[in-house]
Amino acid sequence: MSKVLVAYFSASGVTAKAAEKLANAAGANLFEIVPEQAYTKADLNWQDKSSRSSVEMTNRSSRPAIKSKVENMEQYSVVFVGFPVWWYREPSIIDTFMESYDFTGKTVVPFCTSGGSGLGSTSSNLQALAKGAKVIEGKKLSFMTTEDSLKKWVEEII
Repeated sequence: MSKVLVAYFSASGVTAKAAEKLANAAGANLFEIVPEQAYTKADLNWQDKSSRSSVEMTNRSSRPAIKSKVENMEQYSVVFVGFPVWWYREPSIIDTFMESYDFTGKTVVPFCTSGGSGLGSTSSNLQALAKGAKVIEGKKLSFMTTEDSLKKWVEEII
């Protein structure tokens, strides 16, 4: 079994593609963070203050439910956590994921996809949610990120 996990949430498919490349580069297992209630296009309308994503991101204690769990999380020593950037940070469903497991002794590496902004406050947010973990500065990945560049990044971490 792999000691590396790439867990990701993808609203549009962009983060899923980045996560698949990263998992291949790292020889890691892949886990999709799927919400119990799927996001609709209307839910993702960031310009509508009453849309589901806007409401979740405004309420820092919001924790959208996740459909399934990672089996045997204790086997992983490094966990890459990927997501699209929402409001300059990780989506609330990532907070749900982080609070669902004991990350003590693990290295957590955030990665994101975004049309513009970077990771923002994500590293400090994840560190607060994953007490006992070592959360290192992550990266913003684009559709042009190559598997070779990801292999180099992974080698720096592992």
